[in-house]
Amino acid sequence: MDYLEEQKSEIEALESIYYGDFTVISMDPYKFSIPIKTEDHDPENDTGLSCNLTITYTTKYPEEAPIIEIENAEKFDKSLESALLDHLNEQVKENLGMVMIFTLVSSAQEWLHTKYEKDKKAKEEREEQLLKEQEEAERQRFEGTRVTIETFLKWRQQFEEEMGIDKKRELAEKEGRKLTGRELFMTDNTLNESDLKFLDESDRVKVDESLFQDLDDLDDDEDDDDFDPKNYNSDSS
Repeated sequence: MDYLEEQKSEIEALESIYYGDFTVISMDPYKFSIPIKTEDHDPENDTGLSCNLTITYTTKYPEEAPIIEIENAEKFDKSLESALLDHLNEQVKENLGMVMIFTLVSSAQEWLHTKYEKDKKAKEEREEQLLKEQEEAERQRFEGTRVTIETFLKWRQQFEEEMGIDKKRELAEKEGRKLTGRELFMTDNTLNESDLKFLDESDRVKVDESLFQDLDDLDDDEDDDDFDPKNYNSDSS
């Protein structure tokens, strides 16, 4: 094979195919540069990717692999450059023995565009997910806390412990006295059953904890033995 003749013929073909973009850097050995870019490449709007493939023929090209370099890369990081070179080297192995520059350039162009579109889509999806999470957090902040039966019972136990309800009940039993109306209301176990029944029916409810803070407004007259919490609303009206 006349390697030099093969190289000269390919150079002439490349100059015709990439007219205006093909740049010869040296003639001995042949070294030239061809730009590649993504379809939406626009430097003014800072979109897309581009670089130059700089290729040098070895003495026995196309029987030997050419030397490929990536130069003038815009918005490339080292990992992207390395991945593109790996892709091109695989193409070289598949085309040894044949002139291959047009194949390499076309393959690089397609690979770069596909990679850019994939990364751009992934970035958009991450931004969309972050926005959804922010909107959900904002919605929950206004709607209040959503609870299940288990979390409601845990919250109620903590509430009763903080209010000292169990201690008041035990103390009253030891002293042998009646609970006040307010204490009867606070220790009424039927409330637990009604709460659970309500949770079973609706599965999930929103609890406004501030409602329980108003219990201090109930009648706290310990001398009123006739106070009945079940009639509280009708009497107060």
